[in-house]
Amino acid sequence: MPTEKSFLPLKGNYRQLIVFQKAECIYDVTYYFAHHFLEMGDRTIDQMVQAARSGKQNIAEGSAASTTSRETELKLMNVAKASLQELLIDYEDFLRVRGMEQWQPNDIRYRQTREVTMRHNDSSFYREAIAVRSAETIANIAITLIHQTDAMLLRLIERLKQQFVEQGGIREEMTRARLNYRNHEQKL
Repeated sequence: MPTEKSFLPLKGNYRQLIVFQKAECIYDVTYYFAHHFLEMGDRTIDQMVQAARSGKQNIAEGSAASTTSRETELKLMNVAKASLQELLIDYEDFLRVRGMEQWQPNDIRYRQTREVTMRHNDSSFYREAIAVRSAETIANIAITLIHQTDAMLLRLIERLKQQFVEQGGIREEMTRARLNYRNHEQKL
């Protein structure tokens, strides 16, 4: 029997994906933010927390499904991206309706936040850092993390699409493996 690479390579180690780690940071920041800066009973609390959770969970689920379904992986990564876009709008709305500032790329605070968020993917770092920050600052940290994660998801989705075009799906991989096996057996 050929010892070529398996047609079902083990995948799904989502905890090692930087995009998952960033999404987990977004969830933790959002959970804190929603419970500290939104009024009790505000439906936005649940909506923001659920959008952040959906972003994180769909990355995990898509990655776990990747062994047998590139289609499911692609769909769930896109759902994660859409959920984080919904969350982004909630943060932008929060700042706008309260007359708070959303930091722009030419703002030193934006550039500093961007540098810090690019270096840190551990949610414990953010849980500690946000405990002493204002609502405006935390919202801008979350917005920065969401933009970074969105860009990462876009690159990941493009890479997954390219892999599908080059390698096909599970049915094609199974057919190739079966044909390789049959060809090998016939040569014996």
